[in-house]
Parts: sequence; structure tokens; C-alpha cells
Amino acid sequence: MDNNLSVPKLPLDDWIDQGLDFLTNNFAYITKAISNNLENVVEYIVQGLIFFPPWVVIIFFSLMCGWLAGRKVGIFTIIGLALLWNLRLWEPTMQTLTLVLVSTFLAVLVGIPAGVLAALSKTAYRIIMPIMDFMQTMPAFVYLIPAIPFFGLGSVSAIFSTVVFAMPPVIRLTGLGIKQVPAELIEAADAFGSTKLQKLFKLQMPLAIPTIMAGVNQTIMLALSMVVIAAMIGAGGLGGEVWTAIQRLEAGRGFQAGIAIVILAMILDRVSQNLGARTSPGAAK
Repeated sequence: MDNNLSVPKLPLDDWIDQGLDFLTNNFAYITKAISNNLENVVEYIVQGLIFFPPWVVIIFFSLMCGWLAGRKVGIFTIIGLALLWNLRLWEPTMQTLTLVLVSTFLAVLVGIPAGVLAALSKTAYRIIMPIMDFMQTMPAFVYLIPAIPFFGLGSVSAIFSTVVFAMPPVIRLTGLGIKQVPAELIEAADAFGSTKLQKLFKLQMPLAIPTIMAGVNQTIMLALSMVVIAAMIGAGGLGGEVWTAIQRLEAGRGFQAGIAIVILAMILDRVSQNLGARTSPGAAK
């Protein structure tokens, strides 16, 4: 029995291919320039991290995490990173950490202003939120496809797809945090003659910091998951270890890399959560 409809098929796939071809043919020189520069930045950061002996970097990170998130997180960091060093996963870990931090920085750089705009403008909200719904429901693997023709295989395509995939939480929660500022405080600021920028930077943003940091935390976690997936297009790092283990059916190698990803995720999660608590206006000084 033929289950196909008798009406002609909407050539959506052809339209998308034609659109990508047009963009690639006309704007590839821009994306290639961005790709070369960003790839150099990533390479410099990775080389800088692996230039020093691992024990020096471990001590530095543990002290920094302890200062930002408390003694327990600092102790866990030194134990976790020492284990990764022992497992001969130091360089892949530094590669993954670099990709996550660069991707998160770019996502936050774009996401926070977009969230502020969505909170302050109803028109912008109506435009941005449907885009966020689309970005969050699209399967993660799909973002890898358009990244390759624009940026080629490698770390830059991974960063591009990661930024697109991981950006929605920080946009949504930034807008939510600003909207949750009590109306009484807004009215008081208006009564004292505050301008829109003064209200934003001296009232709304400080009070929204805990919610914004929750969005940053979610963005970090999504970035880590996407960077692992992006190993399929040559991103390397711990995701590359997992992908190699899958291809060779090496369960032990894959499980070992998975543990490394979990340790890195726990460190980043605890640091970002505690940093959000410390930057809260109500936090103890």
C-alpha cells in the first residue's frame, strides 16, 4: 500500500540547500577569516595550558576554584584533575576545557544583551522567543551540518555549533531575571528620576544576577555536552576520545573518557553555581 500523498512534496530540503549554498558562496570569505583567527586563539590557549607542567596547572585551578567556590570544590578539583593526568587524558581535557570556555564566553556575550532586549521590548520578545524555541528543540546533531561549509572541520565549527546550541538558557533566564524585579522597586526608581540605563545597570541587572548566573550555568553544561558531540567533525578533546572508542569498540577507553567529562562537568557546575551565589546582592560580605 502506497502511503505517499498524491500532492507534490514541498521542496523544503532543496530550499535550505540553496540558501546554504548562497550564503557559503557569498560570505565564505568572512567566515573563513573568522575561522582562522578563532582557531589561532583556541590553539594559543591550549598550548599555553599544556606548556606548563600539569601539576602547576592543577594547583592553579584548584586554588582558583577553592577561592571562587569554597574549599571542598578546590579539594575536588585537585583530586579530579590529578586523576585525569594519571589517566593520560591531560591534553584532551585542556582542549575540551578551552572549547567550553570560549563557547560559553561567546554565548554569554551575545545572550545577555539579547535577554535584556527581550525583557525590555515586547517586540523583541515576540521575535526572540520563537527563535529560542526553535533553537532548543532542534536536535543537536543538526547544528553540525551548516557549520562545516562555513568554518570547515575542526574546533571553530565545534564552537559555532556549540554557541548556537548553548545560548538559549542564558537569553531566557536573563530576560526572566529582569522581569522578576519587583514593580515597587521600578516605580521607586522612576520616582527618583532614574533613566532607563540607570534602572538597568543599578537596579535590574544587580537583582537579576542570581537568575542570570543560573542561565550561565546551564549554558556551560550544554556547551560541554555539545563539544563532546562536535568531536564528530574533528573537534578533538575528550569527545574525540569517546568517538575513537566508539569507532574501535573500546569500551574501557570510552568509559574512561566519560568519567573525565563527568569530572570536568562537576567542577564547572560547582564553580558557576557558587559564583552565582557569591554575586547575589543578598550574599554575605
